[in-house]
Amino acid sequence: MPSVAIAGGGLAGLACAAALGDAGYEVDLFEARPFLGGRATSYEIANETIDNCQHILLKCCVNLLDFYERLGVRDRIAWHRDFYFIEPGGRFSILRAGSLPAPLHFTEAFLRASWLTFGEKLALGRALLAIRTERTSRRDLAQITMLDWLREKNQPPRVIERFWRQVLVSAINEELDRMAAVHGFQVFWLGFLAARDSYEMGIPNVPLGDLYSPDVWLSRPNVRIHTRAKVEKLSPEGAIVNGERRTADAYVDALPPTDVEFSPITGIHLWFDRAVTELPHGTLLDRTIQWFFNKDRGRYLQIVVSASRSLLETPRQDVIDLALRELREFLPRAREASIVKAHVVKEARATFSATPAMEARRPNARTEHSNVFRAGDWTANGWPATMEGAVRSGYLAAEAVSERKFLLPDIA
Repeated sequence: MPSVAIAGGGLAGLACAAALGDAGYEVDLFEARPFLGGRATSYEIANETIDNCQHILLKCCVNLLDFYERLGVRDRIAWHRDFYFIEPGGRFSILRAGSLPAPLHFTEAFLRASWLTFGEKLALGRALLAIRTERTSRRDLAQITMLDWLREKNQPPRVIERFWRQVLVSAINEELDRMAAVHGFQVFWLGFLAARDSYEMGIPNVPLGDLYSPDVWLSRPNVRIHTRAKVEKLSPEGAIVNGERRTADAYVDALPPTDVEFSPITGIHLWFDRAVTELPHGTLLDRTIQWFFNKDRGRYLQIVVSASRSLLETPRQDVIDLALRELREFLPRAREASIVKAHVVKEARATFSATPAMEARRPNARTEHSNVFRAGDWTANGWPATMEGAVRSGYLAAEAVSERKFLLPDIA
């Protein structure tokens, strides 16, 4: 049975291990930390199990769903068809697919939405339809920013801020004036326009770490997971793990890169003395906070700020105060509630910065060595830095190792 050693227990390494294990390889995966999942994981703090930051997926993330199916955890994803866009003061509009076929299935929701004027909705509609045609006709989308393209399409400032930025910064973890337009196109084409249900949002109903804990690997006796096992060096001759040499027929480097620019994400966890909302989640307009997720009947909210460079040097208490102040503008019941405890997670290296310059530099799974391969959401896998991109990269590395097919095609 051929053997492979994988360095790194993030989603890319885990997806590669699952695919090669199913293909009959003897797999040893080495992770330096005591838990799996990389930047999409959970851990214990203050007698609570928390995710480092809320991670979600859409139904267009077919390879991530395939990975969950391989691990037998796909049923641990709860699906949501309603997106709540909340204005300061608490008024909200629901984005939900209506009765029309794709790509017009959001027409009814946009017509009812209160957070854009009718003229702004018309401008938005024209740009969305332009994505459908220009995604295949334009050749410069990897060289220009998404903001360049939006200005070219005469998008009003409020439409850019309240819709395009609200969706894309959260999805790609980069600002519009830095984001390669090809990524924005992909999010909207696959996630919003290609099919009526591709936008539906999946949120794990268990801690992230439970999705790929060591227990779920027990059904794969040929995949061995080694935690607290730091790969100090990887070469065609072997891997040095905790000072000892380990050899295999092939090696996959799924460790984070060291020579790319990163974009941060800040997760803010707030526990209240009472319920402050009944909404399962919401995206907050015109403020620093972008999303909140209801984790315990309105008493525990997990808040996400993507591309959060402005918060990296901000003191912890100031971040908590900012989050509480803004939440109280949108959730009236939070004005009377008190904080029981709070926690802030700043992921300075959350994702690569998805700039046009970076897009040209992303390498593929093969290296200069015939038995060494690479995986990671930063590699050339056809997606931006998302969980889907990480799994795609793991599958592509497994394909390069085995010359078998694992990657599922996009929905359109």
